[in-house]
Amino acid sequence: MTDSKSGFSALSLWFQRKMNERTVTKMRRKGSGKMMGMDVLILHTVGRRSGQQRQSPVSWFADGDAARLIVASGGGGRNPDWCANLLAHPDQVAIELPGSPAVAVSAHKLAGADRDRAWAQITTAQPRYEKYQRKSDREYPVIRLTEK
Repeated sequence: MTDSKSGFSALSLWFQRKMNERTVTKMRRKGSGKMMGMDVLILHTVGRRSGQQRQSPVSWFADGDAARLIVASGGGGRNPDWCANLLAHPDQVAIELPGSPAVAVSAHKLAGADRDRAWAQITTAQPRYEKYQRKSDREYPVIRLTEK
């Protein structure tokens, strides 16, 4: 059965949540933030409909001294849930790096030349994102996270 709001089956959503939980637990236990050769952080958001705290492992890219870039890829025709949650509550976002407590951040979706510059930086570091983008009908949002 497909959830009419998300377009994903209940099994798919359950599997995604379980994998996120396991990845977060593993990151905390091992104190490591690497996955498939990429740096990964734990993104803390608030559910846009439920209001519940959510934690999602996402890859990140440095952007200066105190900023990080994240990309809402995930394949498919829609943005991942964490992106919708973040955009709905941009003032209630935190990041957790391995071995460190969560830190509040400001989230800003990039557009125009800022997005283009960030996208070039991301695809230089991880060319796989360019390949993913070419397979999608949507433009992947790029979000800058800056510590408050």
